[in-house]
This record gives sequence, C-alpha cells and structure tokens, in this order.
Amino acid sequence: MVIKKTNSLCPVCLRKIKAEVLEGSEKVIIRKECPEHGIFENVYWSDKKAYERFSNYDYKGEGILNPQTETDKGCPLDCGICPQHESHTILGLIDVTNRCNLNCPICFANAAVSKYLYEPSYEEIRQMLRNLRDNRPVPTPAIQYAGGEPTVRKDIVDLVKLAREEGFTHIQLATNGVKLATKPELARELREAGLNTVYLQFDGVTEEPYFESRGRNLLPIKLKAIENCRKANLGIVLVPTLVKGINDHQVGDMIRFAVKNIDIIRGVNFQPVSFTGRTPADKVEEQRITIPDFQRLVEEQTNGQIKMEDFYPASSVCPISDFVAALEGEPQVTFTCHPHCGTATYIFVENSHMIPITHFIDVDKFFKILEKDTQDLKEGGLTGKAKAIARSAIELPKLLDSSKAPKSVDIKNILISIFKERSYKALGEFHKRTLLISCMHFMDPWNFDIERVKRCVIHYAIPDGRIIPFCTMNSIYRESVERKFAKPFKEKSA
Repeated sequence: MVIKKTNSLCPVCLRKIKAEVLEGSEKVIIRKECPEHGIFENVYWSDKKAYERFSNYDYKGEGILNPQTETDKGCPLDCGICPQHESHTILGLIDVTNRCNLNCPICFANAAVSKYLYEPSYEEIRQMLRNLRDNRPVPTPAIQYAGGEPTVRKDIVDLVKLAREEGFTHIQLATNGVKLATKPELARELREAGLNTVYLQFDGVTEEPYFESRGRNLLPIKLKAIENCRKANLGIVLVPTLVKGINDHQVGDMIRFAVKNIDIIRGVNFQPVSFTGRTPADKVEEQRITIPDFQRLVEEQTNGQIKMEDFYPASSVCPISDFVAALEGEPQVTFTCHPHCGTATYIFVENSHMIPITHFIDVDKFFKILEKDTQDLKEGGLTGKAKAIARSAIELPKLLDSSKAPKSVDIKNILISIFKERSYKALGEFHKRTLLISCMHFMDPWNFDIERVKRCVIHYAIPDGRIIPFCTMNSIYRESVERKFAKPFKEKSA
C-alpha cells in the first residue's frame, strides 16, 4: 500500500526523481525509478508500527519570512533557504575547515583526500553567522562549528568569541577530541570564550570500533579529552556514528558510560551512518540502521530500562514552543522538523539506575494540557493568561507518578517553576539531573525524501550567503560548495 508519494534522488546520478513510500509487511519502504539507472528499493523505516506512532506528531512549520533564494528548479535544487522551506533554522552549522588531524573513511570532508582546502576566513565566518541571525521571524539561536576538524584552526577560540558576539545563545564544537586531549588548556580557553558544548565523536567503549572506523585506537584520546573538559567544566555530548557490525553492539555500553560520567556528559546523540558516497546497493541494506533499529538496540542493551516507547520524535515538543510563544507574545524556536527525522528521550540517573522521564510523567497528557493552555492564551488576553498559568500549576503535578519518580530531585517543583515562573534556574537543574539520549538519522541519496528536506531545522551556512539543509548539503552540494571557495591544498596545512 502506498503511504505517500514524494520526490527523491537517484543514488547514482543524483537526478531528482519521483518516489513512493510504501507499507511493507513489517517495514516501510521507499521505491523509485531513474530512467537511466533503474529501480531502487530501500528501507525507509524498519518498523511500520513505530512509523505510524511517530506520524502522530506531525507539526507544520511556516519557514522563514526572508528566504535567500528563489524557487526555480524546485526542492532540493534551490537551497539557500528557498521559499519552499517549511521550518526555520534551529541549529546552524559552519564548516570552518576541511583540514583534519585524522583520516577517517566514514567522514564527510577531508582536505587530504580531496586535495583542495576549504577554509572560510574569519570575516567570511562573521558574515555567515550574521546571515543565520538575520533569519526572520526567529533568528538562529544555536551554532555548531564543524569540519574537517575545527580545532586545527589557530583562531578557533576567537571564532567561539565571535559567535557569542553575534548573539548566539548556544555554541557547540564538533571535534574528534585530539587537540582537547593533547592541549589541556584548550578546553578552559574555549569555555571562557563562551563555548557551551563539546560535540565529541565517540564510537565505542573499547578499542575495536576505532580500529574499524578510524584506523587507530582513539579511545585513550577520547578519555583524556573528556577528563580535560571535566577540569574546565565544559559540557560534552557524545556523538557515535553507528555502523552495523562495527559498533551497534555497544549502544547500551555507550549509554552506561555517559551515566557514569553524568557530571560532565549531557547526552549521547547517535548518528547512523549515511551512505553519501558510491556505496553498492547491497552494502547499503546490509549496514543500514534506521531509527526503530536504534530504539530496539537501546531496549535490548539496557535490559529494558529504556524501552522503545520511551522515545518520541523531536517534533513532539512543538506544544511547548507554542505555549511559550503564546505566553510571551512572540515567535519561539519550534521543532517543526519531520517526525521521522529523529528521536529522543530524557533519562534521570539515580544510583546509576536509568529512569526515563516517560516512566513517571504522562508525556502525551502533558502535551495536551499545553495545547489547551495555548488556545486559552491566544483567545483570552490577560484573563486567558491567568487561566492557563493557574491550570498548569494544578494539572501538571497530577501527571507525575511519585512512586516511579527519582527520589533525589523534586520533579513537581521543577515542573511548576519551569512553566509557571519560566525559571531558567529550574530548567538548568533539570538538565543537570538528566541525560538526553537521541538519534538523528540523516538522509542519503538512497532514502532521500524531499518532504523531510523541506522540514529540516539543521542548516549549513556557506560563504556565498546561502543556508542549506543538512541532508542536501551532504548528498548534493558539499563538493560544489567547497570547490567554489577552495584553495590548493598543501600537506603542511594539516
């Protein structure tokens, strides 16, 4: 049965072609035909019931009011952002270099392989930051410097300061950790410059996954980088690239590692490998890990402490943004990404035991209360505001099952403080006690769905002023963008 018709890409020539998302016996499949290269059929989601459940959290966005490009060839060939885009930028990305101090086969970018250097200047990066902040009605709030390896730039600390100066409230750095491990003072310098989070590539808790994916045992370097960040009080999110047969058996171990280091690790964001190169079709299906696969791995490898149903799509939190927008009277950052783009849950840690937030709070009723409050706020002026706040104070604590809640933290008061008083201190207390376990399944030409692209909330800024959704950047645009602004690469540059 056809679930929907969409557009996709030919994995061979990257031509835009029509596609159907189909309901299989247990899985959801994407099927398409290129007039030159034939029929392609790939797994879209590996669990039909999970697909249907996540479809219930489909919140439409309105895009931005000032797109940088015009609609000409149609999505995904007008990226920049174009008027067809339906979400605003929540996280901006800037590749500050394609140089790297490693040479990993599963990486998006590497100057030593491409033989050209892509490294925007300080002033070019300033303009890219401003382009992201100029988005309307919601300026981009968060930025991540990526690469390549950002820390090979001598001015990386200054770039962090620059992002803070340009108004970003959350600044991340995606890194392999080598410089953080070998230069202990770097973590402190980055923290003092305004860096919030180290986005640390982390593929496992033993040496084997690193030999397989990175060509050498990097685990000691990761551990040293974590220790140096701990001394600097610089928060970390672990970012494992999941590849079937290489490190998918360590999902539970990586979560437990984060639990043991919850004083400095804020979350684990798993990213199943995307097949953006010329991967043979049989290898794609052999190594593909979809979001339901990930959720099942978590349940199996945590012995059911975290279950598949504890996970929600990122879009499920839209009622919170809508409530705050109605309360404050101005647009807010809203996760109107496609419901099948990512998944997450919060877990509280008590005596090394993991307690998902869904085990003691009725999340769906929570969202429904906020939706009702939002409606009152929109219709009732000051009276509606008082009514909504009063209802939240009464109804939200009723959602809490105290017998299953962590005993070491007053969840009821934290909830009330966050939503009644909009207390940032209470919100900070919540985050200190929890780990965010998440998975972003970025697309490649094999499973590419234009409906997902149009809803993307993670965007690359590039030197010519365009802002490009993550999955089109890595599937279509990366090489042309880098070559357009490239310089000849010299080995000594790395």
